[in-house]
Amino acid sequence: MDTPAAVQRMIDATNSGDRDAFVAAFTDDAHLVDWGREFHGHEGVARWNETDNIGKNAHFEATGTRAEGGGFVVTLVVTGGGFNGTSDIAFAVDGDRIRSMVISPD
Repeated sequence: MDTPAAVQRMIDATNSGDRDAFVAAFTDDAHLVDWGREFHGHEGVARWNETDNIGKNAHFEATGTRAEGGGFVVTLVVTGGGFNGTSDIAFAVDGDRIRSMVISPD
């Protein structure tokens, strides 16, 4: 299965270090959860981006995508100055933007 376009936009923004494009990949009322830490809306997404993503020079490589629970789970290999490893990240999309992104330890 192909990575949803909304998620691919977020990956591309991360890999190019484009902070504005990263935030724009999410809906205005987006919900992002990173191991229990919650972030809401563009302000929250931007804050997480600085502390855990582009602010840490992260790079994402999607290695697989599957439909699950009305959304998608994308397996990402993450490298950079923060977390390094492989994670299954759950996404809900709304049109061409991400409505929710959930990173969990499972």
